[in-house]
Amino acid sequence: MTGARQARPAGARATLDKAADENFPVAPFFLPRAWRGDLMAVYGYARLVDDIGDGDLDPGGADARWLGADGADRLALLDALDADLERVFAAGGTPRHPLLGALRPTVQRCSLTPEPFRALIAANRQDQLVRRYGTWGDLLAYCELSANPVGRLVLGITGTASPERIRRSDAVCTALQVVEHLQDVAEDLARDRVYLPAEDLKRFRVTEDELAAPSAGASVRALVAAEAERAAGLLDEGAALAGSVHGRLRLLLAGFVGGGRAALAAIAAAGHDVLPGPPKATKVEVLRETGLVLRRARRKG
Repeated sequence: MTGARQARPAGARATLDKAADENFPVAPFFLPRAWRGDLMAVYGYARLVDDIGDGDLDPGGADARWLGADGADRLALLDALDADLERVFAAGGTPRHPLLGALRPTVQRCSLTPEPFRALIAANRQDQLVRRYGTWGDLLAYCELSANPVGRLVLGITGTASPERIRRSDAVCTALQVVEHLQDVAEDLARDRVYLPAEDLKRFRVTEDELAAPSAGASVRALVAAEAERAAGLLDEGAALAGSVHGRLRLLLAGFVGGGRAALAAIAAAGHDVLPGPPKATKVEVLRETGLVLRRARRKG
């Protein structure tokens, strides 16, 4: 059995437990056990990188001690994580952090390359240095680092990567990242980050003071609706990914698309007012949207 079922320290288990809060299924029960373990190993790494970049770890806590870094300095922690990642890929390497120790067997078994893992670290380094994005293209370039590597790793784990599938996977992953940004406008602003492109803020005449309000006015709602439409278009572009595979993998990929569409529906149901808190879809809504994706995939498959 892979590392996802091995005993881990409490801090590492807490990181993996965050999978339940995602907009999409991370490693659902219906997948083969080996896939579930490998997907959770990748998720644990990706969640750890994000927690470091967001400053969500206890300063000087277990993660910092495992990595041998100062937990108060995010860039130093990311550098230490990068060094530990080198141990994952080095011959005979022994990673210090338990989540990276669990990742090493997955990397070896699935012949994964270091580039997607490094991209996730690069995205979080960028978060420490870049707080605003000027254009939609700038945001897409960020998503190329922060989101798209995850989908590529899923294809690598399942042995189904191809240029066309990677292209569609990138569209889905970018869409899911944009949806998360829309849900978390208030939380991101509290961290002094704005992922809504400055050119769109200007176009809709929205100020950052309006983003800090308890609820959204008409201009903010219109802006969120426009970005949600872009995300929906990306999901449509990538939806055929589910139809290009078969069996339980089709169900997993349909769940990614369905989760994104359900989240967008929740945002719309809130009148595109995301400022009081992130609108979340229910499990029933996610299942319904996933079922629609599967039916379309079967008709085209």
